[in-house]
Amino acid sequence: MEEIIPGSIIVTGASGSMGKAASMALAAKGHPVIMACRNPEKAQSVKEEILSKVPQASLHLMQLDLASMQSIREFAAAFKGARLSGLLNNAGTMPPRYSLTEDGLEQTVAVNYAGPYLLTRLLLDSFAPDAGIVNVISLTARYARIDRGLFEKGPRDFHQLRTYATSKLALMLFSIELAKRTPLHVNMSDPGIVNSNMIDLGRWFDPLADALFKPFCKRPEQGIAPAISALESPQTMKLFKRNSCLDVPARFLDNPLAGYLWEETARRTGL
Repeated sequence: MEEIIPGSIIVTGASGSMGKAASMALAAKGHPVIMACRNPEKAQSVKEEILSKVPQASLHLMQLDLASMQSIREFAAAFKGARLSGLLNNAGTMPPRYSLTEDGLEQTVAVNYAGPYLLTRLLLDSFAPDAGIVNVISLTARYARIDRGLFEKGPRDFHQLRTYATSKLALMLFSIELAKRTPLHVNMSDPGIVNSNMIDLGRWFDPLADALFKPFCKRPEQGIAPAISALESPQTMKLFKRNSCLDVPARFLDNPLAGYLWEETARRTGL
């Protein structure tokens, strides 16, 4: 494997629309980028597209499946002794049906929350002292509810949008707890509603929604801009949204389940 360039920034889900935009923006700023993708072979064309627009880009493709704890551990092990400048937990999923990962976790919660949790904690010793960690949340988190049964939900509890929102709320609570426990710069980014495959819900009315709704959505470059600002910010425990750096609402800061989720997720992921 190629040697990891000091100062590299990891972007998860780098072959998707938001991940591609993030990788391109960071590369254009001169940052070496680790493009973490579930399918590196498929992502090769994305890398080539970025290089065609940013010829000086330093891009390194690596395989990472956030639905697999083994894949996450193998990925993180490659950075032992590295001095990373940042981690952008951008990858996400919103599957239409209930399914379990190989580790027995519901797919949405695994990819959007438990996977980023495990990845981030495994990488903590690989960050430079002034590194930034940014977790991409969702405006849906404000409408979500979370309880101690997060990992116990079965098929009857599954709802595509509600489960997605809950997973993003869990990621938000993890971000807050991580910011309290580490001196690194830990922030959150809300991209708003972006025109990407994420909003294709697989319903019969999708073509109509595409025609009426998608033209008013943000472009991926617009959606990822707050995350880039968050990565470069010296602040911590902030929410980056549009052109603003905001304090996290008190109702999230004071959530009594944050500590419980930290410990329970550590147990579930084998930390």
